[in-house]
Amino acid sequence: MSNDAQAQAGTAEGQGPVEISPDVARQLQEKREELFEEFEIRDKFPPEVLTEARERTEGVHDEIQDEIDERRDLRDLTTWTTDPVDAQDFDDAVSIEENDETYTLWVHIADVSHYVHPGSEMWDEAVKRGNTVYLPAYTIHMLPPTLAETVCSLVPNEDRLAHTVEMEIDKENLSFENIEIYKSVIESDERLTYTQCEARLDDEDLPLHEECNLVFELADQMHQQRKEDGSLVLNPRRDRAHTIIEECMLKANKAVTHELMWNRGVEAMYRVHPQPTPDQWDKALREIMELDGVSIPSASFDDPRKAVNAALENSPPRALNKIQRAVLKVMPRAKYMNDPFGGHHALNFDIYGHFTSPIRRLSDLINHWIVHENDVPEDLIELCDRASDRQKDAETAERLYKQFLEEVHLDPYAVNNRGLRTVDDEGNVVNEKGLPPKQADLRED
Repeated sequence: MSNDAQAQAGTAEGQGPVEISPDVARQLQEKREELFEEFEIRDKFPPEVLTEARERTEGVHDEIQDEIDERRDLRDLTTWTTDPVDAQDFDDAVSIEENDETYTLWVHIADVSHYVHPGSEMWDEAVKRGNTVYLPAYTIHMLPPTLAETVCSLVPNEDRLAHTVEMEIDKENLSFENIEIYKSVIESDERLTYTQCEARLDDEDLPLHEECNLVFELADQMHQQRKEDGSLVLNPRRDRAHTIIEECMLKANKAVTHELMWNRGVEAMYRVHPQPTPDQWDKALREIMELDGVSIPSASFDDPRKAVNAALENSPPRALNKIQRAVLKVMPRAKYMNDPFGGHHALNFDIYGHFTSPIRRLSDLINHWIVHENDVPEDLIELCDRASDRQKDAETAERLYKQFLEEVHLDPYAVNNRGLRTVDDEGNVVNEKGLPPKQADLRED
């Protein structure tokens, strides 16, 4: 999300949906259907997938009770989620404790692979979809919301099955002293929005004040260390709440792939990001230096990523998007591979992969299965290619849809943050989701 989008998202919580006419609603629907056909995006779930999803949500309480003896019981550990105000499912939660020389950071991820696994209808459908597609005010889910928004959502005050990454992190150099990855049962204490998290950081009388400040203390250090090490930070002005979630998830993803590669030596779905050529970097940096009010300190020129970071931090707000675009134009596309050869250039990580979003990314779901089974699917290479291709198609469809929104005089960022509502000439609401009048919504979302 760009800085402009973040700012607008922050002010959108108190605003209502963007209103459109039935004619515009029909135009948007036609555009979506055109994109779905072009990129083979599956808007509706087959009946057998929905049936399986409903069946897996039955008897949840008894199933969790049966699982407790086989898992680590973390229900007494203070735990909470932090998500956008309009989030429909909560797939990650955090816990933190401070020790004499270390922090203990727990990142709890919904145990989606307990419900969705090879041989199941939902697994096969997830492979076909590859990821959740986020169009402004219209989401095409990878997994049926029937499952994702219930048993796989870490809602407060409910027992939930999780896959926990427990990290012992050295206070001095932030290295891993110990990593444990295991199945658990958790109970989230509270669901925070990003705005609420900011309030908890400031108000010592509010619940989770100390925990939020402790985890931000760690996250801020990890963020600064990443920049010093040469990690590219294209959004330098994120608020504290976003910093917490971003850094904790990056650390957990890094811990999992560290464990898989170095301790187990198994293949996985690694995230590989090639670096631009020197000429491409030179082109981007020249474009950045020509921008009004932008300068790059000479000390940062030893690494183009550090040079970009310095430019972003010292530039006027109006230049941020231009700097970001200059970099993204020369950046090769990241892809999924069955080995981490080449590493992740933008993050400056030798080994990296995805683990923390199994509800919306096939790569994370597959890595959950690999971690638990200590084995890999026979078709892992094909799955890597599939996930890469589907992500590319999703991003292209999103870009084209946003362009169309602008063509019909709608602000994509406003629509993305506030949603859509269809109203007739008299101002009566005819559809709360921005669909054409009387449009049957059979998507179960």
